[in-house]
Formats: sequence, structure tokens, C-alpha cells
Amino acid sequence: MFEVLKTRYASWKRYSRTVQELEALSSRDLADLGITRADIPRLAREASRA
Repeated sequence: MFEVLKTRYASWKRYSRTVQELEALSSRDLADLGITRADIPRLAREASRA
């Protein structure tokens, strides 16, 4: 059970960090990457599963 909690916490931390870093980028930088602000939660979820 502890391992499950540890894994979920690590996944949540990756999600949170990814959202924070992407939201810190300017709209221009995001556009250069082909990302819209609406894409950020989905991309962060995908990154947290990897």
C-alpha cells in the first residue's frame, strides 16, 4: 500500500511541476512549441504517467 501512495505522490509531483513550468512560458513560447494553454493539463497528465 505504501508503494502505491509513493507512486501516486511522485506522479502528482511530476504533473504539478509540468503544469507550473508550462504555465510560466509566454504565449509566444508555447505557440513556438505548438502548444495552447488549453493543452497544458492534458500534456501534464501524459508526462506524469511516463
